[in-house]
Amino acid sequence: MLDERKLKVLYAIINSYILSGEPISSRTISKIYNLGVSSATIRNEMSDLEDLGFLNKPHTSAGRVPSDRAYRLYVDSILKLDNSNIDNNLKNKIKKTLIEESKEMDQLLQNAAKILSKITKYTALAISPQLSKSKIKHIQLIPIENNQILLVLVNNSDIVKNTIFKVDSTISPGQLNIISNYLTHKLRGVLFSEIPNEIDFKEMYAYKEILDKILPMLNDSFDIMDSIDLYSEGITQLLNFPEYKDVDKAKSIISFIENKDLVLDVLLEDEIMEGIKIIIGNENIYEPIKDSSIITASYSVNGKNIGKIGVIGPTRMDYLRLINILKIFSLNLTEIINFYSGNWNIA
Repeated sequence: MLDERKLKVLYAIINSYILSGEPISSRTISKIYNLGVSSATIRNEMSDLEDLGFLNKPHTSAGRVPSDRAYRLYVDSILKLDNSNIDNNLKNKIKKTLIEESKEMDQLLQNAAKILSKITKYTALAISPQLSKSKIKHIQLIPIENNQILLVLVNNSDIVKNTIFKVDSTISPGQLNIISNYLTHKLRGVLFSEIPNEIDFKEMYAYKEILDKILPMLNDSFDIMDSIDLYSEGITQLLNFPEYKDVDKAKSIISFIENKDLVLDVLLEDEIMEGIKIIIGNENIYEPIKDSSIITASYSVNGKNIGKIGVIGPTRMDYLRLINILKIFSLNLTEIINFYSGNWNIA
């Protein structure tokens, strides 16, 4: 554990480096911050902090830069602070825009990512609700034109998701309604991830011919609807940071962000927990983002965390500002989704 003076010096270096992007010298800290000690004392403390792994010294500079370990200590101290100071004016402004411009869940998340990137000047990421870990509440099959059937699923959080599939011949609304009621009866309370490939329809033998037609397509539809959507906005924002001025490095991280499976692997590495999660530098499992940080916040329905929104950028982030902004987006998404729960489709 660092003593109070070392913590003050370290946090001063981190704050200065976040603002300037240039290695920080003891003289700079002495001029800007009134720490009550001489530049020589600060220099000695910086040397100790380097030995302890909290500072790094670039070869071309006499100054120091924070290490991933330093950022982790800094971030953990921020997360312990009272989190009740939300900018309500900004929150209400963002919420108003999201409601006015979003008619469905996918629009809401896309717009949230766009606004987040615009406000923060970072690349923003958002993931749609995970159905696989929720339970079926209701299933409805609705006939539409040209032998197409609309499959509507409602989960236990009243999130609605739908898809369309086509059959060879017309099935009447009455027949589909009977089948819908039976499917709801058989599958209510079953996890989406545990929907069986085959369903026992002994009690529905009179509908065997129809069921034989639609069951394969029904199972395919379940798989499609269980997929998670990733929304990314402001990818080129990364190019504004000197950390990505190297062309190969910039290409590498942009390519990573455009790979949905890799990004989801990082964002869904563990359960979606309430609150803020921050992955810093080498804590990331993939090489292209080992010089970057990812900050995410969860959003929920009926108290259940179902998705995430966040930003990615260099480890030299204004963590305090970004954490507070993400708290606003988390609150807004949760409030909006809960208000419209059961009325919004996830297309």
